[in-house]
Amino acid sequence: MHIQDPASQRLTWNKPPVNVLVIRKIRDDSLLEPFKELCRFLVEEKKLMVFVEKKVADDATLTNDEAFSSICKKLCTFREGFDDISHCIDLIICLGGDGTLLYASSLFQGSVPPVMAFHLGSLGFLTPFKFESYRTEVAKVFEGNAAIILRSRLKVKVVKDALVRSEQDGGPDENGLEPHEHSSSEAGKVTQQLQVLNEVVVDRGPSSYLSNVDLYLDGRLITSVQGDGVIVSTPTGSTAYAAAAGASMIHPNVPAIMVTPICPHSLSFRPIVVPAGVELMIMLSPDARNTAWVSFDGRKRQEIKHGDSIKITTSCYPVPSICCHDLVYDWFDSLAQCLHWNVRKKQTRLSEASDSSDTEN
Repeated sequence: MHIQDPASQRLTWNKPPVNVLVIRKIRDDSLLEPFKELCRFLVEEKKLMVFVEKKVADDATLTNDEAFSSICKKLCTFREGFDDISHCIDLIICLGGDGTLLYASSLFQGSVPPVMAFHLGSLGFLTPFKFESYRTEVAKVFEGNAAIILRSRLKVKVVKDALVRSEQDGGPDENGLEPHEHSSSEAGKVTQQLQVLNEVVVDRGPSSYLSNVDLYLDGRLITSVQGDGVIVSTPTGSTAYAAAAGASMIHPNVPAIMVTPICPHSLSFRPIVVPAGVELMIMLSPDARNTAWVSFDGRKRQEIKHGDSIKITTSCYPVPSICCHDLVYDWFDSLAQCLHWNVRKKQTRLSEASDSSDTEN
């Protein structure tokens, strides 16, 4: 058995990058100057093709800037949902907070290019680079001198009008489980398939009733969730909504899926971690008094009704995130700087006089 050393994950280029996608946090005027400076550097000095969203390029502040007009004309634009750029991008550079990385992930439903994220937002847990040194850092990345971490994603299918689970003889066991009961959703219609970087959240929506959903693992019912909802997250997402709901934080290099209840109406329902290869399925319980709502990385929120199902497993398309230092140091640095993990006033040492008096007594 061979366990790969995480430090051995390095960025290597088969050929030098040519097309770079720059994603900027919108509705934040403080990022205009860094955005213009980076684009000018990539276009004029590095001679690269720079792709940006059309709504970013059409910003009046940019179009009215005569000093930037020559650069702006050389930018390649695209529109989300209309133009497919997934096969022509070599590198993604994000300017903003964690949301820019999540948005970049959503643009690539298959293979994802390496992502370099600069911290210009509010939290910045997933954005390790400082923009002040962007020239040096970008040059290192172009040389292939960088560590990467493969952030796993979830492959999610929303199946409408699926067959509800068949009823079997015999009731649940003493733990409320029905170990011989399997689900079937073959007759349903897959209405949506997504790649999710952080989490899938199923909640009770606007209803005042408890959310009541059944959770299956590889076709077998393992429990029913009664509460405000449930979070199914990647290790990357374990430091987001799941952490706020009381889950443990998992290093992104660990192959796992985390299941975290949201305000469960049970004193014994703790978050659990399951292997990355399993398939989870969430359906409304037959006894549920209301529908549920699902969202994917906080987007594409929709209603889930009786007979619908959500199937979740680990995607084969991770997000290769470029590290500033290495994948271990970056994660613990983010825990300390962003979440203030284990921050406590240090205990003072005892004086020598106190030590001797305690010994004598």
